[in-house]
Amino acid sequence: MGMVGGGQLARMTAQAAVPLGVTLTVLDPDPSPPAARAGAQVLVGHADRLDDLLALARLSDVVTFDHERIPLAHLRALEEHGHRVAPGPDVAELAFDKAASRRRLQAEGFPVPRFTQGSTVADVVAFGDQAGWPVVVKAASGGYDGRGVAIVDDIRSVEDAVRRLGDRLVVEERVPFDVELAVLVARNVGGEVACYPPVATIQRDAMCAEVVSPAPAPASVRRAACELAESLATEFGLVGVMAVELFLVGADLVINELATRPHNTAHHTIEAAETSQFEQHLRAVLGWPLGATRARPGAAAMVNVVGAADGSDPQRHLARALALPGAHVHLYGKAPRPGRKLGHVTALGATVGQARAVAHRAAALLGAPDPWAHTGGAA
Repeated sequence: MGMVGGGQLARMTAQAAVPLGVTLTVLDPDPSPPAARAGAQVLVGHADRLDDLLALARLSDVVTFDHERIPLAHLRALEEHGHRVAPGPDVAELAFDKAASRRRLQAEGFPVPRFTQGSTVADVVAFGDQAGWPVVVKAASGGYDGRGVAIVDDIRSVEDAVRRLGDRLVVEERVPFDVELAVLVARNVGGEVACYPPVATIQRDAMCAEVVSPAPAPASVRRAACELAESLATEFGLVGVMAVELFLVGADLVINELATRPHNTAHHTIEAAETSQFEQHLRAVLGWPLGATRARPGAAAMVNVVGAADGSDPQRHLARALALPGAHVHLYGKAPRPGRKLGHVTALGATVGQARAVAHRAAALLGAPDPWAHTGGAA
């Protein structure tokens, strides 16, 4: 299998590939990216160069990706050259191009926030005056981990957002949600679909800081979230895994973002589910039967390990975290810098509170900033 990108998602995919006997080759400009240190072969090259993508495809039975920074035209060109891409470019567009995604989802009747497309300060102001302030401004492409998103409520912040995000914008209402949810769905080449139990996500600085399972939502809402995700996968012909980020507003679900690849909100599945999202992605794109998605008994929490303000390396403190019973530490082998996602910790427990306490303690021992400082403590 070929994967465009050799970062942490490719690293964990490589780890899942070993017991299945799958050879993973990643395309990355770095000759020694995180995935290489987990056993992946590396083809040095760039995601925005068609010749490099074709070279990867010639080495692979199927090409997939761990990020959205690939021209969709290049993915279509791979298919035109007879290579298999999973997910295909039409599905990938749902994550790669937020403007196209919103239009397509709305046209098919899926719940999305009120939105418009724009390119100027006047466009944003007109929408805000009509829909109400504040509003959310997103770059139509290129944003990830909170990059490419701004919440604006006055002319100065609008001007700054337009200057920073470019001239292809999606402008949305700010949804007054009760909880942010995420659900991972998988679909294989034969049309088999499987959904993981929905989780709650907690954001910090527009980046996912924490995930808890089970989600604090009624069983009817959790079922509806899976049904929505499965409908999306079937409607658009997904092959692979897709993360569906949702707003829960009362009893209603609204789609926030889609990611057509393994995703941060499902890292806990390595320990907390019968089949990890990374193994599931391999199964799906290679045309194999999907694995069971049942959650293991109890609860789980995942906390991201983000670079500390002093730039210290969490690897230096690994022994302290490993001494904490129940903490499952994953470090990505990335050079530390403040605010960079360097790893995650998952903990299982009898209750969400117990699991969160262990995960937070382990992340703190690694030197990561404390998400509870921004989320009001353990719930």
